[in-house]
This record gives sequence, C-alpha cells and structure tokens, in this order.
Amino acid sequence: MFYGEYLHSIDRKGRLILPSKFREAAKGNFVERFFVTRGLDKCLFMFPEEEWRAQEQKFKSVSFTKQESRIFNRIYFSGTVEVAPDRQGRVLLPQYLKDFAEIKKDVTIVGVSNRIEIWSTLVWNEFYGNWQQSFEEIAEKLIDSKV
Repeated sequence: MFYGEYLHSIDRKGRLILPSKFREAAKGNFVERFFVTRGLDKCLFMFPEEEWRAQEQKFKSVSFTKQESRIFNRIYFSGTVEVAPDRQGRVLLPQYLKDFAEIKKDVTIVGVSNRIEIWSTLVWNEFYGNWQQSFEEIAEKLIDSKV
C-alpha cells in the first residue's frame, strides 16, 4: 500500500505532511486513522488502523510472564499515539517521538508496504549508507532462490 521515499520537513507547529501518494493510498483503502510508535533503528513506525490492530493482536499473544516480552510491549505500546491527518494531510508528532527518532526538521518518509517509517533525514542517510552495499547479500539470504 505504501511505497517510495519522500523528503519533507516538520513545520513550525511540529506537524508532518504525509506524501500525497500515501494520502491517496490511505483514502483508497478507507484509512482515516494511523498509529505512530517507536520503531526500530531509530525511526518511527506509522501503521494504518487495521494493520495496527493486527500488530496489537500479535504482541498481545506473547506471554507477559517473559521479561523480554514485557519490556518490548511497554516500550512499544507506551510510545504509541493515534493520529488522524487533517485536510492538508498533516499529522502532529509528539515531542517524545521526535526525540526518540532524533527528528529536528528534515525527515525522510519511507513506505514499507503495510507501514510508513518516519526518519530523521540524517539518520536515514546514515542507515542507508551503512546497508546499501549489503542489500544483495541480504536478499540472497532472505529470498528463496526457487521463487
């Protein structure tokens, strides 16, 4: 549903404008609300509501008697905020999420199929620079040659 890489900025009121392609995809799939939380690799994950509910079910089924499960769920869910884009496609990101992702002004918004990732452009460039050379090796390990 969400694909591509887009450069944007946080406005002076702390809002982020979603790329028009993402707004169109959301509208075409009847998505009105998103859930934003702490992601991995210093980015934010933004899920459409239906996908968020699926993720929530998956993590709720993990035993709370295991310490790693409790820690993950606390950090993951405590950082979550529900957002609904305004008419211009803007969403307000809380300061604690921007701090987590080291977002100041410039952001890179990345479509990763069922979710959107929101990165500080500096962090994204570092991540991409570190991993682009390994992309083919990773692909060989993950993708079955019979596909």
